[in-house]
Amino acid sequence: MIGPGSSKLGMGMSADINYQNNPLHGVSLKQMLVEIVDHYGFELLFAYLNINCFRTNPSIESSVKFLKKTTWAREKVESFYLYQYKNLPRASDEQFALPPRDRIVPADQSPGEPAQLSLEAAERLAEKRLRKSAERSQMAADRSGTERHPANRRGGRSTDHRKSGSFGTDETDRSTTPATSATGAVDPWAKWRK
Repeated sequence: MIGPGSSKLGMGMSADINYQNNPLHGVSLKQMLVEIVDHYGFELLFAYLNINCFRTNPSIESSVKFLKKTTWAREKVESFYLYQYKNLPRASDEQFALPPRDRIVPADQSPGEPAQLSLEAAERLAEKRLRKSAERSQMAADRSGTERHPANRRGGRSTDHRKSGSFGTDETDRSTTPATSATGAVDPWAKWRK
């Protein structure tokens, strides 16, 4: 694994990678959380990041414990630290694909003043994300050419018996294999005709 200070000799690079300009370099998870909680507070962090450890009985200790175990949440908080609290310009697509601690910040970029955030701006951002998500879902449905049943979209089962074919039968009736007709074709109604 290639980490801070290690080299990629033989992989096309001849010198060590310099992570020194990344504001996360040398900053512990607890130290980072203390900084952003002192500045923004748990309520604002939850509003922007939507991570429950910032809403349900929030504390630095419980948040650190959760974030150490949960990679996606930790990387989300680290990105918030870099681009909101340290106010760095957005990373290139290549760098953005890397975990925040592995990103190389160009030498000409330096941290600025923390971004001014508010609960109202967080609400607008959440609404914008929701709209974009709905648009992407609609585009995907349009591409597939099929309209999904709302119950299936949430992963639930449809209770419309006309579509499921159960017509009030119990589970054992549905799980048996259908009888075949005299022609050899499957006849789903054969057992009801007896």
